[in-house]
Amino acid sequence: MIVNYRTAHHSIQCVRTLARERQYLRDLEVVLVDNASGDGSPDIMAGALADLIDAGFVRLLPLDLNGGFGWANNQAILELLDRTNPPQFIMLLNPDCTIEEGAVASLREELMAHDRCAVAGSQLLNPDGSVSGSAFRFPTIGRELVRGAGIAAVGRVLGIAPTLICSDRACEAEWVTGASCLFRTQALIENGLFDDGFFLYFEEVELMFRLRQAGWAIRHVPASRVFHIGGASTGVREGKSLSTPSLPLYWFQSRRRFLTLAYRPLGAWLASIAWLAGVALSRIAALFQPSRSGASSIADVRHMLDYGLYPDEADQMAAIIWKDGPKGQPPYWMRAGKQVNHAG
Repeated sequence: MIVNYRTAHHSIQCVRTLARERQYLRDLEVVLVDNASGDGSPDIMAGALADLIDAGFVRLLPLDLNGGFGWANNQAILELLDRTNPPQFIMLLNPDCTIEEGAVASLREELMAHDRCAVAGSQLLNPDGSVSGSAFRFPTIGRELVRGAGIAAVGRVLGIAPTLICSDRACEAEWVTGASCLFRTQALIENGLFDDGFFLYFEEVELMFRLRQAGWAIRHVPASRVFHIGGASTGVREGKSLSTPSLPLYWFQSRRRFLTLAYRPLGAWLASIAWLAGVALSRIAALFQPSRSGASSIADVRHMLDYGLYPDEADQMAAIIWKDGPKGQPPYWMRAGKQVNHAG
């Protein structure tokens, strides 16, 4: 599944690279979702991919509402689960990705080899071919302190395992990037799809946290290599804003919701306090080492104080969509009147 939002040219290229995978996976098909782009994307994609649509390889699913990343994927997953014979595996792939040959097959092989593995994630590559972060540990109070400080030595001194997991061999992770990952359908049926209380960001973290809580494994598969531009739809790449001095407000809101659902309101609040303490530590370190700049912008600190610090009642309400859930219903974040700041 590919969710497009005003990136039709990327989506077209992404689908074309996927078409090569049919030599390894004869039953491979693509559901190309348009998340109410409002820029003519469905027509553009339909015209450019007419041959693959006519061949039955690509199905275009235009949505009337931009309900966010998780919500859009849920709409496609629900349709797939309605089939008499649902697919055994369901892949998420960002439109700004192009895959190396065999990338999808490598993920499938990993899931076939590990019965209790719910998700296998690819190794993302930057456009220049360098390795990008793809496998991670969950945010915790300690890791938020280290992240706020931006000083790896703090984590080493305190014995806190780093957020990023680096490995050139297949290994277990706590969560993997949703930009390119393959889900076991049965795990989704048993534990639910995406929580649609998230507009964008942290929705895959919450889903994989839930899967691990239920005893499923998450694995990182470096043999599955995928080039990823990053930020094509959002202007955000690897936790950094490309166009403004601060991350978007909905990033802070999504982070707050995940931490609240995972660790309850007190845990979420303590994690945010730890991040602020880390930022303060980085400012102190910069006084003694002028070459070191603060890890986070003043705008990020303000957004954390205004939008990331105090969980609200809606954050505490899970909004998991299940196999027989209604299609097309507006997402929980919208029904609950959650204010998010996003393009479009």
